[in-house]
Amino acid sequence: MSIEKVAKMAGVSAATVSRVLNGQQIVKPVTREKVLAAIRECDYQPNLLARQLRTSRSRMLLVLVSSITNPFCSLVVRGIEEEAERHGYHILLCNSESNPTRESAYLSLLSGKVVDGVITMDAVSCLPGLTAMIGDFPWVQCGEGDPDFRASSVTIDNHQAAVAGVRHLADRGRRRIALINSDMRYLYSQQREQGYRQALTDLGLEYCQVEYVEGLEYAAGAQAMARLLSAEQRPDAVFAISDVIAGGAMSTLHQQGLRIPEDVAVMGFDGVPFGAITTPPLTTIEQPMHQFGIRSVQLLLEKIKNPQLPPSNEVLTWRLIERGSG
Repeated sequence: MSIEKVAKMAGVSAATVSRVLNGQQIVKPVTREKVLAAIRECDYQPNLLARQLRTSRSRMLLVLVSSITNPFCSLVVRGIEEEAERHGYHILLCNSESNPTRESAYLSLLSGKVVDGVITMDAVSCLPGLTAMIGDFPWVQCGEGDPDFRASSVTIDNHQAAVAGVRHLADRGRRRIALINSDMRYLYSQQREQGYRQALTDLGLEYCQVEYVEGLEYAAGAQAMARLLSAEQRPDAVFAISDVIAGGAMSTLHQQGLRIPEDVAVMGFDGVPFGAITTPPLTTIEQPMHQFGIRSVQLLLEKIKNPQLPPSNEVLTWRLIERGSG
């Protein structure tokens, strides 16, 4: 299938198809959608090598995620892929698990011009190593940002979100609010715990209990909840660092015959879809995951187009979703 046949199917010129493939913004949105629909319908595969030789760009973006099994990551990646495609780019996805050897292998694609830039979702503690590997290539850090590093970033105000979460539970009469936290290499884990502790102090609540788990796993949340329930003084509410961990905590409460939220209220963090179908539905802090992906691509493409742009650290809006769990 040639570019001319795609143009004929879409009812546009070959030059217009080329502009869409190259991500040029002068094409009207309606026309762009016609071209993309024709490309999908005929399964057109552009000659990427020939185009790279002509433009010195691969139209490929490298995306490093810490764990693709984490629903937060998968929803962000969906936004990344949709926005990249809209600009005529494709993504190369690496499930790095924060493994430096694996990351180094993929990041070598930058110097080989196989990809034009990189989006990472790594822990802030990994940023010094990533900086050394990425060098001056275009880079955006998604969901975890630190203004001290040269990468642009997209995140939320995790501290204030955690404060709001604890206040929400306290406003409903909870006085023994525990926190289930995860990997402290991540800045968001540090910020959410700081927000939790600040809210307790501001509210004059003496009970303060933090259970740490490794990874954002359902089983880890269940085990942490069991430890909290075995303590001499049980919590009457639990604020979990993620919805997945909160789901695990709820499973333990059900197994031990405790009612949610009457005996123990539960709040999560992220706003992933499964939280709406737990029993009861999960109260949570929702992050704009899809928008994280979209803005990460937009910032990265701006940097690719103009390498002299200074880093941009964007803070997007979160919201508290009240459901039946707390």
